[in-house]
This record gives sequence, structure tokens and C-alpha cells, in this order.
Amino acid sequence: MSEMAESRIVLHFPKKLLDQPVISTAIQRYHLSFNILRANITQDQEGLMVLGLEGEPQSIEAAVEWMREQGVRVRPLDKDVTRDDARCTHCGACVVVCPTGALALDLDSREVIFDAEQCVACGICVPVCPPRAMSIHF
Repeated sequence: MSEMAESRIVLHFPKKLLDQPVISTAIQRYHLSFNILRANITQDQEGLMVLGLEGEPQSIEAAVEWMREQGVRVRPLDKDVTRDDARCTHCGACVVVCPTGALALDLDSREVIFDAEQCVACGICVPVCPPRAMSIHF
């Protein structure tokens, strides 16, 4: 049995695919588990979904490639949620509101650590950051 992997991706659906079962087909075809972390899909507009996938690494890669072939733009989530380290003052305002622990205070250095792997792109940290160091670029 292969080792399981996790991947967090951002999907942009063109209008023509909004009524197609792209995600359910990919999940079934490639034997993956999924978690919808964020979604904004409305009729007559491009759809956006942040998805967590779990399965065998080659199955995740194959599913992502298949979704791209269907016309879905796919990017890793860590490319869309960023922290500008030069702007961050390590005040900790973001730590208090982060629901996943992606932002945490290192007790020894007193610096805020950003773990992009834990981030679900909820966006709560963006408006509470006084120096505007956190950003989301979907």
C-alpha cells in the first residue's frame, strides 16, 4: 500500500463548467478524499474553490492533470496565500484569529510563524493585520 499524501489546491472554474460534476468525477475516478475549504461559485461567473485532497501522490497528480484537461485552472494554495516578511511586525494580531493554527507565535523568538500547509485561505488574518503583511491572491 502506498503512502497517502495531502494537497491543497485552488481551482478556478470557467462558466461553461459550473454545471459539470468535475470534482465528484475526479474524486471517484482517482479514489481521493476531499475537503472543501472555501468556495465561491455562482451562476454566470467564474467559480472559485479551495480544496484539500488526500490520496496516493500519483492519484492526486493524475486528478489535477485531468481537471486541467477539462478546463479548470489549478494552482497550489501556498502560491495564493502569502505573508510579506518585510512588513510583518510580529505583533500577533493574526495569531489570535487564525482558526487552523497556520499562524502561531514562537514562544522562544516571539516571532509569528506562518505555516502555509495549515492555511485554509479563510482570509480572516488579512483585515486584522495592522501592517497588512498577509494577503490572498486568487
